[in-house]
Amino acid sequence: MAEETTFRPGLEGVIAAETEISWLDVDHEQIVLRGYDLLELAQKCPYLSVAHLLIAGRLPDKEELTALEQEIAQETPLPQPVVDILAKLPRTAHPMDLLRTGLSALGPFDPDLEDHSSEATWRQSIRVLARVPQIIATGWRLQQEEPIVENDPKLGYSANFLYSITGKRPTQTEAAAFDELLAVYSEHELPNSTFAAIVVASTLTDLYSALVAGVASLKGPLHGGANEAVMHMLIEAKTPDGLERLILDKLAAKERIMGFGHRVYMHKMDPRAQLMKTALHQLVAGTPHEGLFDLCVRGEEVMHREKGLYPNLDYYAAPVYYVLGVPIPLYTPIFFAARTAGLLAHIREQYAHNRLFRPRVRYIGPQGLHL
Repeated sequence: MAEETTFRPGLEGVIAAETEISWLDVDHEQIVLRGYDLLELAQKCPYLSVAHLLIAGRLPDKEELTALEQEIAQETPLPQPVVDILAKLPRTAHPMDLLRTGLSALGPFDPDLEDHSSEATWRQSIRVLARVPQIIATGWRLQQEEPIVENDPKLGYSANFLYSITGKRPTQTEAAAFDELLAVYSEHELPNSTFAAIVVASTLTDLYSALVAGVASLKGPLHGGANEAVMHMLIEAKTPDGLERLILDKLAAKERIMGFGHRVYMHKMDPRAQLMKTALHQLVAGTPHEGLFDLCVRGEEVMHREKGLYPNLDYYAAPVYYVLGVPIPLYTPIFFAARTAGLLAHIREQYAHNRLFRPRVRYIGPQGLHL
């Protein structure tokens, strides 16, 4: 007799892994990272402390954080052949394609590439944290035929990341908002990109190959690409009334409105979105972008009234990126850069407790055919 199995399209609700890294506690509106509330971490700790917690398993003390910052600074420069590859890619390529290619090219330069030990993957993790922002910024500036921006030793990790993209040294408020944005994007249990990464890692391939799988997944508009679509919608709408009309027209045409709804947060607002809503309000106060907050709030109200849906992180993260001067095509690559910390943590955990992923299918095709 055939084995009894349950089919769930998209693996919705299926427990596919055990982890000590994170958990979505929807009942308490909490994203738990190794026992801590992600929102509290994002508000009280720099991104690199959150990254250390995810990858090393504990928050760093002051000396450990300083050491991590110094190690990352030493590993930041990209190998010149990687820069050359990025320079040769088409000017029309999406930055996610540049990121995927650059990350893949970076792997062979890592001396620990084939070593899956905890010590080696920690060293690889530092190199990845250092260089993923550089791939994103370098690729973009080469595409725009603008000079590559060297890191400023006076700036921290997140401030340098933003500076390397825009070429403008961020204010303390801007750097803090960007750092908080990286932190809230750092980990989210087992979304498609993380699942893709650990499935690939379960073959015991190298860490970079698993990360490239995550990039490929995140490029899709149903995952990471939603933040770009949100910003294009806000720009098209221009005014709160314009956004209401645009949303109603899209709903009438049965089009999906990006930035709303979530597989997990179906009946409550994504808590990360609430944090970015607050950040946006603070960033635009007294600036020419002040109307952007009211615009976003109107969209939130319309979608709740019409569909009972709440904003997810992308909805309020997109205008925060915009106010910070980040080009729209870089929203998804930056999402990946932030999520790198979580991906590295999951890949290392997979190596430590590995079992090859090998699910089955429910066959619905013809049977009994003969030539």
